[in-house]
Amino acid sequence: MTIRVVVAEDQNAVRAGLVLILRSAGDIEVAGEAADGEEAVRLARELRPDLVLMDVQMPRLDGVSATRQVVAEGLADVLVLTTFDLDEYVFGALRAGAAGFLLKNADAAELIEAVRTVARGEGLIAPAVTRRLIAEFAAPRAAVRAPVPEGTAAAVASLTRREREVLGALGKGLANAEIAVRLEMAEATVKTHVSRLLGKLELRSRVQAAVLARELGL
Repeated sequence: MTIRVVVAEDQNAVRAGLVLILRSAGDIEVAGEAADGEEAVRLARELRPDLVLMDVQMPRLDGVSATRQVVAEGLADVLVLTTFDLDEYVFGALRAGAAGFLLKNADAAELIEAVRTVARGEGLIAPAVTRRLIAEFAAPRAAVRAPVPEGTAAAVASLTRREREVLGALGKGLANAEIAVRLEMAEATVKTHVSRLLGKLELRSRVQAAVLARELGL
C-alpha cells in the first residue's frame, strides 16, 4: 500500500531534501508540499493524505496550530519534525494530537521508517525522543500531584485488564511489536486494544495515552 504524504516545511532546501528522501522509498508518495501551516492545512483538506510531515516553526500558521486543525478535522496523522531546544513547541504539538515526533537531524532511513511507523498506526517512534518527551511532559503534573479529572478517571476505570496493561506499556514508549512480546499476544490484538483504549479515553494519539499512563503511574 502506498503511503501518501504532505511535506510541510518553510525552508525550501530542507523541504526539497525531505521530498527527495521520501520519494526514494517505493511505498511512499509525496502528494503535496507546503511552505507554511495554512498551506499544510489546505492541502490536507484537499488531498486527504495518510500523513502530514509537519515542521513546528513556520510562517502564517505555526506547525502546532496546523497540527491541531489537521487532527481535529480527522484529515491525517501528523508526524512532527522537531529539535529538543524547542520543548514548548513539542509539548504544544503533543497536546494538539501529533502522532509522532522526529528529530530534524534524523538520517534518511530513520525518516522513511518513521513515516512507515506512523502510517501503520504506531505513533510512538524514536524511543530516544518520545520517552524523554513523555517523561518531561508528565513530570510537572506528577510533581504537584494534580488529580486526574473525574471524567478521565471514570474512563480509565472502564478499561479492561488487558487494556490497562497495554496502556502501561504505551507509557514505557513501547511499539506494538514490543508490547506483543511483553504481554504474549498477537500484534494485531495489541493494535485492537490500543484503538479501543484511545476511544474510551477520548485521546487523539498513542503519545497522549503514554503521557496519561505516566501520570497515572501505570
